[in-house]
Amino acid sequence: MSQRLQGYFYLTLAMVTVGSTVVASKVIAAGMPPFAATALRFAVALPVFVVLMRLAGAARPKLEARDWAIMVLQSAAGSVGYTVLLILGLRLTSAADAGVVTGTLPIVAAAISVIVLGERPDRRLVFAVALAAVGVLAITVPTGGGMHSLVGNALVFAAVVGEGLFILLNKRMRVAIPPLVLSTWLTGIGLVLSGLAAVAEAAVGGSAAWPAATPGAVLAIVYYGLVPTVGGFLAWYAGAARVSGVEASLFTALAPVTAVLLAVAVLGETIGSLQVAGIGLVLAAVLTLGLPRRTGDAAA
Repeated sequence: MSQRLQGYFYLTLAMVTVGSTVVASKVIAAGMPPFAATALRFAVALPVFVVLMRLAGAARPKLEARDWAIMVLQSAAGSVGYTVLLILGLRLTSAADAGVVTGTLPIVAAAISVIVLGERPDRRLVFAVALAAVGVLAITVPTGGGMHSLVGNALVFAAVVGEGLFILLNKRMRVAIPPLVLSTWLTGIGLVLSGLAAVAEAAVGGSAAWPAATPGAVLAIVYYGLVPTVGGFLAWYAGAARVSGVEASLFTALAPVTAVLLAVAVLGETIGSLQVAGIGLVLAAVLTLGLPRRTGDAAA
């Protein structure tokens, strides 16, 4: 198998695991408090990352206080915030709808760069944002069947914004950190933040805030911690090392498709024509954003 085909395989595998987090979060939402579930996810993933980092002999750069502060913000927004908000949103909305909303991440990240960094938007970005917005609005239209919630979808979108901020904050780092080291550190910070929040969650809400965890929720958390968090990371970087950045970015479109298909196949959810239209528009938006501007750009 050629290097490029290997890259395509790894990127597909990575995005399939990312899409599966929506279904896993739906199961978790029904059987465990969000902060406790998030802390357990990081507790499962952290030892594996530490072992991988030591086996790889990854260099650990010295960071200034500013970079540590950025990593804390990254973990709070893109690790803890994303997981907690996704779980809360999936208590109200369907996994299929959530899959459509999470598919807007590349567009949201690009839009945040324009708003926060003052980057000049090109026509492709404006068109992609419009397509994604129409796609998300389509799934909020009430239909005769299924579980659709404007509030739930808004919480999922807030999770996506948190992940977009994560990407933006990474660009603010002054020191280049190897991906494996960065993931390990962020997982450790996420464990501390979500663990403290889980303790507060229990102290304020009492037994009502900490119902007995269902076996399905526990299994879903272990899966989330090992397969998408660790396995998805390894697969993504293995694939990205074998193809161009443009090619890798296009594979992000597979994540929402996977989420919707798994919602139907695993959870037995039903999707209507509006949901199909919504996922189609979001995919078109991602592809529009990922395609090169000119033939010369693709060659570069």
